[in-house]
Amino acid sequence: MTVNPKAYVCIMAGGSGERFWPMSRQVTPKHLLKLFSDRTLVEETVRRLDGVVPVQNIFVLTNQVQLAGTRAALSFLPPEQIIAEPAKRDTAPAAALATGLVHSRDPKGVLALLPADSLIKDAATFARQLSGALARAEGDDTLLTFAIKPTHPATGFGYLEMAETLPGGYRKVARFVEKPDLDTAEIYLAGGNHAWNAGMFIWRTAAFLAEARRQVPALAKFVEDFPRGDPSAYLAGHFATLPKISVDYAIMENATAVATQLAEFDWDDVGSWTALPAHLPLDDQGNTQRGTVVMQDASNNIAISGGRLIALCGVQDLVVVETPDAVLVCHRDAVQNIKKLIPQLPPAVL
Repeated sequence: MTVNPKAYVCIMAGGSGERFWPMSRQVTPKHLLKLFSDRTLVEETVRRLDGVVPVQNIFVLTNQVQLAGTRAALSFLPPEQIIAEPAKRDTAPAAALATGLVHSRDPKGVLALLPADSLIKDAATFARQLSGALARAEGDDTLLTFAIKPTHPATGFGYLEMAETLPGGYRKVARFVEKPDLDTAEIYLAGGNHAWNAGMFIWRTAAFLAEARRQVPALAKFVEDFPRGDPSAYLAGHFATLPKISVDYAIMENATAVATQLAEFDWDDVGSWTALPAHLPLDDQGNTQRGTVVMQDASNNIAISGGRLIALCGVQDLVVVETPDAVLVCHRDAVQNIKKLIPQLPPAVL
């Protein structure tokens, strides 16, 4: 595997990560947390690209609120490669921004658009598969994705319905499927022709541009007019006018040709606090803990201390997270509802 000088990677790093409150805040969301190592999730994402593309071909797309924190977490990248979107417009405008960045530098370039907050431990396999997808995209107008083989009937992920096998181990994508109910997810798991949509996309800039011209002309014009130099003024004047829509809806679902490759690497979207036990040590009672924590007759808890002592006695199935200005106590089964707390919280802890 050699570095591909014509390939680029753009990383979407503007999410809120509300399910990881109180550690995750507007200024320091999930991808800026050090949940599993001494590196933030966004740094781990960038480091996995070593040997795939030149470092000068890596761009990180964030927002104004998180710009300083993202640049601090990625101090080894030139600051001009970390770009703030001036408005919250969903993933289709982010995809157009990424494509415009690359297209203005090389109209024949290819790019991967990746999320900043996935956990992938097998970096070598990821790098090999990503390199192969970028090489394939150079000579093909097919829009490519990675799919994750389901391990359980998840209702929190979108799915890809896969059709016939294509050369190189890819499968044609018949359609994109929204998050299903449990009964449907169980059918998908048993059938073997559906996989989780990992939100990773690879395409030639010209291929994306052709689809945008056909489906969303505003995105196409934004890419066509994108300047080669500092894009700040251009973004300030045009980005907020783009339609607020996901790239799945805007481009992928009705694209002429979409293919996917099943990931051979491990993958976890780390969607909530209950993702931690799969990646951190457990004690004899099934507890996961970080920081200063003491437990007595406690089992199956997740306790994360930011400094002060957490003491749990005679409880089970709790998530307890301590920070200097807030404490979360939540049942493990209710972690998906943490987002519902956010509107009730004072601005000082957001």
